[in-house]
Amino acid sequence: MNSANNGAQYTPKTIAKDLLAGTIVFLVALPLCLGIALASGASAMSGLIAGIVGGIVIGFFSGSHTSVSGPAAGLTAIVAAQIAAFKTPENTQEEAFQGFLLAVVIAGALQVVMGLFKAGALSAFFPMSVIKGLLAAIGVILLLKQLPVLFGHWKDMESLPFVHAASPGKLDDGLVHEMHGTAETAHSAEHVHQIGEIFTHFYSSMWETFHYAEGFQWGAIIIGVFSLLFLIGWDRVKFLKNSLVPAPLIVVLAGVVLGIVLRPLGGGWALHDTQLVNVPVPERIQDFAAAIVFPDFSHLTNSTVYIAAITIAVVASLETLLNLEAVDKIDKKQRQSPPNRELFAQGIGNMTAGLFGGIPVTSVIIRGSVNVNAGSETKLSAIFHGMLLLICVLLMPQYLNMIPLSCLAAILLLTGYKLAHPSLFKKMWNEGRYQFMPFILTLLAIVMTDLLIGVSLGLVLSLLFILHANLASPLRKITEKHIEGDVLHIELPNEVTFLKRAALETALREAPAGSRVLLDARRTNYADPDILSLIKEFRTVIAPVRGVQLDVLGLEHQLKGYTTETVDFTRQEVRENLTPAQVIDILREGNKRYVEGHPLDRDLRQTLAMHSKKQQAFVALFSGIDSRTPGEILFDLDIGDAFTIRTPGNVIGERPLGGMEFAAIFGGVKVIVVLGHTNSLIIELAINRTISGDPVATAAGCVHLEPVLDQISAVIDAQEARRFSSLDQVEREGYKRKLSRLNVLRMTREIVAQSSTIRRLTEEGKLAVVGGLLDVDSGAIELMTSEAIGLNT
Repeated sequence: MNSANNGAQYTPKTIAKDLLAGTIVFLVALPLCLGIALASGASAMSGLIAGIVGGIVIGFFSGSHTSVSGPAAGLTAIVAAQIAAFKTPENTQEEAFQGFLLAVVIAGALQVVMGLFKAGALSAFFPMSVIKGLLAAIGVILLLKQLPVLFGHWKDMESLPFVHAASPGKLDDGLVHEMHGTAETAHSAEHVHQIGEIFTHFYSSMWETFHYAEGFQWGAIIIGVFSLLFLIGWDRVKFLKNSLVPAPLIVVLAGVVLGIVLRPLGGGWALHDTQLVNVPVPERIQDFAAAIVFPDFSHLTNSTVYIAAITIAVVASLETLLNLEAVDKIDKKQRQSPPNRELFAQGIGNMTAGLFGGIPVTSVIIRGSVNVNAGSETKLSAIFHGMLLLICVLLMPQYLNMIPLSCLAAILLLTGYKLAHPSLFKKMWNEGRYQFMPFILTLLAIVMTDLLIGVSLGLVLSLLFILHANLASPLRKITEKHIEGDVLHIELPNEVTFLKRAALETALREAPAGSRVLLDARRTNYADPDILSLIKEFRTVIAPVRGVQLDVLGLEHQLKGYTTETVDFTRQEVRENLTPAQVIDILREGNKRYVEGHPLDRDLRQTLAMHSKKQQAFVALFSGIDSRTPGEILFDLDIGDAFTIRTPGNVIGERPLGGMEFAAIFGGVKVIVVLGHTNSLIIELAINRTISGDPVATAAGCVHLEPVLDQISAVIDAQEARRFSSLDQVEREGYKRKLSRLNVLRMTREIVAQSSTIRRLTEEGKLAVVGGLLDVDSGAIELMTSEAIGLNT
């Protein structure tokens, strides 16, 4: 994958694409900057400053050529709550915001440190259920806070943006009381932005909107409802949704036009100044400096600053990393953005935003996806979009003040709905309680209390689920059949922490007295000291008392003197004393482990070295040449356990018989398994040959395959074979399965009939010849012991 931090190639073609993409992103970002700032309880100017910084500053330092940063809807609740935390009876809203700006600067510094210390993997340590709960809670809060604004609840405008002293139309307490008649009905910003009181605020706002003439504005309602319906309809029309024309921009332009059209009607139809965006309009560009709010460094001794900074740094970093990954996935060039460098860039951006009066910024998926779909080639598009925002603020602020707040509320309502979409709740529910419960707890706790408490509760619940899963899920245990008794294999995972102590102790203590236990830690890279002490104690104290033989493989450095290099539970003298019936039991158990997906974890290299001097096999596997019949794997056997002989169709002759005799006399095997399988192509060739009477193998170029088909044809009834073509698929497979079984049993008899050596050994009870049929769909092998020769059961 290409890295996004490689040197970009700037050519006239790429620059033209970037300028076009940057323009389109600017058109999308402008209404979002305004709406998100107002929804956060900050001024419109602070949102524009954040957008400018996100484009120019972060765009310059970022290593991503796709991501675009700016104020994010995911931070609205956090920003509103943190601004409210700085509000006291002694200070003004602006003074509270200055304290908040200091927190943004410190948050940016924390992000810079995180980037330098390569904390780009931060998002991996937060459960997705908690992150989704956080974003859904923000969506719910946006819905509750913006719905009154959509319906023109201008009485609450005092609690939304604070407006700088230089701004026209600033609301002071006297004006608010004058507009509403009584002081009792005025809400303070501190009250509104406490997240736990959002429901109260929502109810009272909607009640007053529809019960007081002062709060009931037909103009705002018409603009807000039209904007919302337009946005919903736009998303439902595929070619409009996929077009490069941003719907929010059209909504804003339409809202401005409707506001102008409704103004002459007066009364409740005309928009009040407080229902419009309020950006400073200085006479000269130099006067903009007076409109910028700077952080108050006297708050450095205030603990609230550091709580707010940590909250903003963590949430903004999480949102950035998640959005960065999402945008990379839709990048047409599949470039990978460096997460650590992005954290560094975001930190520089937030420090800059905080120093010049902007709200926090993150990488934003909406801007990034628009940027990619608009055909951007490099990060120049992000920088150019920031420059356009700056030009807009400097040259056209009076036009920004014509934008109705109700149309911005519609944009944010739809954003909130997408964050808390009903399909998200359904998806989390379907993923089970371990996902749904932390998700819903995080959501409710954030809405009812605050973000830190909500996220903390979600993390605690997720941790409790992890602890429960570790305690409830047992270690992988496998019982292996041996002539001297069963062997219990306990396999340890890659990392064994103290959370697995209870499970390991239970597994060891459940081993029957006098049994043998193999603790397999060959794949374990780390074991907690508690685990090591438990193993030592069991081996030296408990195991001898109970007569348990404990062998440990792996952890040689941590358990020096307690481990074994190799373990052979089936010694040579034991193998020699195995009976055919015991070998068949071993084969059945091995196939059962294979089918269940629990084969033994073997060190094949060590086993090969252990058998390098002498073979100690106990079974000979005589199978066809089909690629789906690896006998040692299907029976979960080790190196040195089996001789393997293969011929097409399991047919016998001098060479395979010679191999079986060698395995029986010199190898000491106790069982010969004739292994056939279902869905056999060679059986089907034999059927077609019987039906047509033609040498089908020769016609296909397999001249030497005809003698093989001759032997298989001995079990085929010609009259039955002629009905083969009229059978359905299931019946055909059943008929081929029947012939495979008959062929295996015939070859079993022929082996004994044609080899006097094998016949003598079966008569003496030293060797058994048994047929087996593999079901290639399930992997299960049927051992036909009732038709076996030489098996004394």
